[in-house]
Amino acid sequence: MSTELPDGYEISTDPARLDAAQIHRWLSEDAYWAIGRSREKQDRAIAGSLNFGVYDGSSGAQVAFARVVTDHATFAYLCDVFVDPSVRSKGIGTALATAVRDHLLPLGLRRIVLATGDAHGVYAKVGFEPLADPGAWMVLSTR
Repeated sequence: MSTELPDGYEISTDPARLDAAQIHRWLSEDAYWAIGRSREKQDRAIAGSLNFGVYDGSSGAQVAFARVVTDHATFAYLCDVFVDPSVRSKGIGTALATAVRDHLLPLGLRRIVLATGDAHGVYAKVGFEPLADPGAWMVLSTR
């Protein structure tokens, strides 16, 4: 399955294009999972991850972001996916999730996981599904 970005937008994994200040504002102010995250912590997260940005082709402004934590061999965790409210409902989120999936598939990873409280439908379009055995997974919460 391929999902195209709307005309006028482009996706890049070039870290030099990321608008770190905008990403921090989005996540620390508007993303329920990252409210209050410090800029220093966000910058460290970006530095240690594979990052995807969606950009307006005419202005160059970043309009969406996704981050992947991976070893590039066996496992990846898709996180911090955010689409600016001004461009939601245009298919940008689905196209971004598709681009992440398509970028990771050639690596032969055993698993790509994510957690979402509200976007199950977006990720289902890309092939994600609920865990077959959620009881096998454990978490160590440290905060």
